Amino acid sequence: MELVISPAALSCFRHDWGFKGGDSVRIFVRYVSGGSEPYGFGIMKDEPMDPAAVVENDKLTFYMESKDVWFLERKKLTVDCLRGDIVFLVG
Repeated sequence: MELVISPAALSCFRHDWGFKGGDSVRIFVRYVSGGSEPYGFGIMKDEPMDPAAVVENDKLTFYMESKDVWFLERKKLTVDCLRGDIVFLVG
């Protein structure tokens, strides 16, 4: 699995969400509904415990814990910003 943070997302995390150098941003899988896409992604400021995917960009650390990567096996997750909102693109 590959984790990619776009320049637009990085800017959004810094300017809109208030993250600063040295912060760690956890990306996790969460249950959102029973519809066609029952799972989605969440974001929180946290410290890694058992990271499986880690990307450092402009002094911010983005990561997913081992227990969350099952959702993305052999896939790429791109975190981007579209019209001020963080979006997750799985491919």
